[in-house]
Amino acid sequence: MFYEVAMNPILHLNKVFDNRIRLGIMSALMVNEEINFNDLKELLQITDGNLASHIKGLEESGYIQVQKGFIGRKTNTTYKATDAGFLAFKQHLTALEKMINGTK
Repeated sequence: MFYEVAMNPILHLNKVFDNRIRLGIMSALMVNEEINFNDLKELLQITDGNLASHIKGLEESGYIQVQKGFIGRKTNTTYKATDAGFLAFKQHLTALEKMINGTK
């Protein structure tokens, strides 16, 4: 059966959020104003390198803001969803809900 492009259920999904780690990062940032690297790594139970590579992708997409600073002599990197990231992720979730519910 042929469906029009407008009826394509995956049309409005955002490819940036296809990966479960990026989905986890954005989910954490939707409920936290900001989160630091170590807390995010522990929450998602992933390696430093894995987290860093996915953070880079989200930052390059303009979906998260990275802020580097110090607490005493230790570096502290925090992440925050940008307005564009917040909107894009909400749109992605809405598209998923529509797919699940079978609505347009």
